[in-house]
Amino acid sequence: MTAARGPARVDTLLAGVLRKHGVHEQVRRMEALELWAEVVGEDLARVTRATGVEEATLFVEVRNSAWLMELNMMKREFLERVNERIGDAPFRRVVFALAETE
Repeated sequence: MTAARGPARVDTLLAGVLRKHGVHEQVRRMEALELWAEVVGEDLARVTRATGVEEATLFVEVRNSAWLMELNMMKREFLERVNERIGDAPFRRVVFALAETE
């Protein structure tokens, strides 16, 4: 017979279940969609939008081609910023793409 344990935190239990099923990193990466505006700042948030996550790649739409060129030159910086916030589920790349609509 095992001794009864006290109540457990839901976030701790959930993290364990997600790790057990191999989806913890992907769930953590999805947080980048919510954090994008905060990570890049107000000015860049007006011309970009994080739209998706696939494996260790973050996809970001950019409003126009001038910004697309500029942001592509700064990929490494954005990758570092996002990974700093995400922590234990780092991205390996960021893909910027021209938004289809404004």
